[in-house]
Order: sequence, then C-alpha cells, then structure tokens
Amino acid sequence: MSTVTDIPSAPVSEEALNAALASGQRPPRPSAASVCLTFGWRGMLKIKHVPEQLIDVTLTPVLFLVMFTYLFGGAVAGSTDDYLQFLLPGMLVQSVLFTAVYSGVTLNTDMTKGVVDRFRSLPVWRPAPLVGAVLGDAVRYGLAATVVVVLGLILGFEAKGGVVGVVAGVLLVVAFAFALSWVFTTVGLVLRSPSAVMNSGFMALFPLIFLSNIFVDPSTLPSVLETVVGVNPVSHLVTAVRGVMAGAASAGDIGLVLAEAVALTAVFAPVTARLYGAKG
Repeated sequence: MSTVTDIPSAPVSEEALNAALASGQRPPRPSAASVCLTFGWRGMLKIKHVPEQLIDVTLTPVLFLVMFTYLFGGAVAGSTDDYLQFLLPGMLVQSVLFTAVYSGVTLNTDMTKGVVDRFRSLPVWRPAPLVGAVLGDAVRYGLAATVVVVLGLILGFEAKGGVVGVVAGVLLVVAFAFALSWVFTTVGLVLRSPSAVMNSGFMALFPLIFLSNIFVDPSTLPSVLETVVGVNPVSHLVTAVRGVMAGAASAGDIGLVLAEAVALTAVFAPVTARLYGAKG
C-alpha cells in the first residue's frame, strides 16, 4: 500500500504572479470621452446590422411631409406651395423629436436583455453607456433632418436663409432633441418593457406636436388653444427654426430654445444617471 506525502509548496511572490498573468504592461485606463465615443459607435453598428430600424427615420418623414403638404395645403393655406413654406420647418421638428423616443426604447432593451450588466463590469466611467448612446442617437436625428430638408427642397421649399440658415435650423433641432432624449431615457429606466416606453413616449409627444404651431397659424385657433400653443416648447422650437431658415432669426427665440434644452438636460440627465446607478 503506497502512501502520498504532502509536499509543502514554496510561497509565490507577487512579482512572479503578475508576470505569469500578464506578459506585457497594463494598458492605460481609457478616458471618459473615448469610452463615450465607443458606445456611440456601438449605436451606429446596430444600425449597420439592422438597417430596418432606419425606416422610421427615412420613410416616415417622407410620408408625413408629402401627405400633409398635398392633402391639406390647399385647404389651410390656399396652395400647396405656400403651405410647404410654412410646414417644412415644423415637419423637420416633428420628425426629429419623434426619433428621440428611441433613446429610451434602446436603453430599456439593453436593460431587459442584461447588456447593461455587462457594461457595469467594465473598468470604464460608469455613465459612459448612457452618454455614448445619446450621442449615437444624435446621428439618427441628423439623418432624419437631412431627409426632410432634402425632400422639402425637391418639392420647392425656399430656404431664404441659405445654407447657413438651413444648417443652423438643423443644429437647433438636433440640440433640442438631444436634451429631450434624456427625458425618454428616464422613462426607459422606469418602465418595464421597450413597447411600454415606445407607447408612452409617443402618447406624450402627440399632444405637444399637434398642439403647436407646426400645422396651422395659432392666431386661427380659439383663444384657449392659442394660449396653450404659445407656451408649448415645441412651438418655441418651430418658431426659432422658421426664423433661421427664413433668414430672419431672432436672438430671443433662439435663446429661449437653448435655455429650455439646457433645463431639460440639467433636470433629466442626473435623474437618468441616478436611476441607472440604482439598477445595479
């Protein structure tokens, strides 16, 4: 009968252990900016692999602009051409703001599928997935805006503010949508499913969109509705965009929109970050 004698093992030094685990120098910790850009690029790759999600960004604005211009232009403004001049800046706002809902839908999808749990295990700045996703969505906003502007120019829209006015209008809408997306990311962390986030987001946006000055002149409305339209932030955005695209920008209108965008970001970005941290 053989016996096994325990042989005491020699202590292993920390240097030897580190040498066995890593053959090279430890890479530096990535900066917060680079991590945010990486997560923004992740959003772009999702579009590359699932291009069908661009339908809402490309086809929906086309349908809305063409239908409203040629179905209601004659009745509202007397001619489709005159109505197009009035409608296009508002349709630009509508198309981009509807796209902002998907920021919350995407975040909720990552939460429900457990993807966010993997992100939390990475040695990176913790809010980076949130900030990067919203930055990536800004590309979607720009694409939706480009589709509306290009189609409007083809149909006969006269951009009296020139290229500078058009670009300024698009940037103003994208900036406001970026701020609004923080509202929907908050909703995405509160509700339980992506479909619930989408339904709630569109239900909240529809009154803001249709009780605004996108489709009709507020002076033609009853006094109560005119007052509601006047305090609607969407109306403020449409007024500013119409001004810059017409070459008659008002500093007060632009400043009001930027102040509202800053206020939305200041309130809802920290709320989103806190909810995101509490989910861990």
